[in-house]
Amino acid sequence: MDYSGVVVWLDPAMASGPPAAPAHARMVQKDKTFIPHILAIRTGVTVEFPNFDPIFHNAFSNYDGKVFDVGLYPPGTSRSVNFSRPGVVRVFCNIHAAMSAVIVVLNTPYFAASRKDGGFEIPSVPPGEYSLRLFHERATEATLERATRRITVTADPLALAPIPVSESGYLAIPHKNKFGHDYAGEPDDGAYPTVHK
Repeated sequence: MDYSGVVVWLDPAMASGPPAAPAHARMVQKDKTFIPHILAIRTGVTVEFPNFDPIFHNAFSNYDGKVFDVGLYPPGTSRSVNFSRPGVVRVFCNIHAAMSAVIVVLNTPYFAASRKDGGFEIPSVPPGEYSLRLFHERATEATLERATRRITVTADPLALAPIPVSESGYLAIPHKNKFGHDYAGEPDDGAYPTVHK
């Protein structure tokens, strides 16, 4: 089983944590796939969207977490977007309907994404009271709320019992292109200039 892709974070009970320094992250487009599929970042981070495919791409989101459209851009180039407020941002390509990813933007520096075995570590968390929260793209809001718990961090490492995240109740909703229309089917990538190696 693959238990990767669960974003886990700690919201401090009393303070918001140290201020964020300007930072960058990457979501690569390669083999008509966004890599990584799940990206957790802190508010204020700029995400680069380099196009490593030999075809054009057009990353966009029309979800409330961050509405953006980087436009059509060629192989070997990149576009960037700054994420200034917290939220869940679902990312798509306006040309390739099968391409999707999620960016989870957080107001805390204390977060991690789970590995295949479900494990994760959040280093350098100061002692104190926190709310532990989760995000999984196939879990309902109610499931994620039930998984929220209060924890106390001390100077000693904290090991948590397994936290089940159910996918029951999840319904995949087909997304539209950036214009709010259905995709016209698999594109003819030959209609766009390509780079041959």
